[in-house]
Amino acid sequence: MSGAVTGTATGAGFARHLRMLRPAAGVLAFYDGRIEGHRFGDGANWVDDGALSLGIASYAIVDGDHALVYDTHVSRAHAARVRRWLAGEGVTRFSVVLSHRHLDHIAGTAEFADCEIIANARTAAHLARDRVAIEAGTLHGAPAISPLILSTRTFTGETTLFIGQTEVRLIEANIHSDDATVLYLPQSGLLFAGDTVEDTVTYVGDPAAFATHLADLARLSALKPKAILPNHGAADIIERGGYGPDLIAATAAYIRWLMALQDDPGRAGMPLHQAIAPQLAAGALRWFAPYSVVHAQNIARTMAHYHGASSRGGGA
Repeated sequence: MSGAVTGTATGAGFARHLRMLRPAAGVLAFYDGRIEGHRFGDGANWVDDGALSLGIASYAIVDGDHALVYDTHVSRAHAARVRRWLAGEGVTRFSVVLSHRHLDHIAGTAEFADCEIIANARTAAHLARDRVAIEAGTLHGAPAISPLILSTRTFTGETTLFIGQTEVRLIEANIHSDDATVLYLPQSGLLFAGDTVEDTVTYVGDPAAFATHLADLARLSALKPKAILPNHGAADIIERGGYGPDLIAATAAYIRWLMALQDDPGRAGMPLHQAIAPQLAAGALRWFAPYSVVHAQNIARTMAHYHGASSRGGGA
């Protein structure tokens, strides 16, 4: 489907590149993006510029007829296809967990309006505050998300769900955003990381919280996950079962690199591939050029925090 992004992007064509992956037993990934030449809509829009350009997955944990849906994807059309696919897997009961408030994770909530929707208290508060702007398409531009269905259940810190016989720990963190919720499955060692870690690098929303980001990354590392399934990453790695635990250490190393801009602002011109060269060489990260834009944004925000000035950062 071509043309401008209008309304709530409900047409089936908007989700035509969505594919279903099977990274682990009882786990489905719904992946879209990283498709050369494809755009969701004409002109600037948050679906292309913040999600599909980087590749994005939502997930489902399925046990019997019950599924936990981790994020509702970038449009109602995507969410509707996810729900149809899960129904085809024999699912009749749905629970939704939102990883955080950003639009590319909550756009399809209307397709699960009859289900329990769980979020941590911070996510719930952010979405309630911004609901009018989100539904009007004025928070971060088009497309609008209308209606936005708010959470029906909230938690703080940590809580545990059972999907069939599968134990799922919901853990609150402040990485990428101040309202992250990750999922950990103790029985399999799988960590569903939302946007707390990404391949190639994390997006930093608040440099003032760098120390908290590092502390919370250490908490995730202490879980000793056997594999990590991020929302933004490479489809082939997700399909093969996810990333290794060294993705957490690579993210922490990148945050420390940004923190060093306080004492060494001259490194702001360093291109991303040089900033993360050790992690690329070790295979903890894979090079994906569009993340150079994320890197430049991170540098500008960090420089503004430390020095009251912005920088365009380095190139690819």
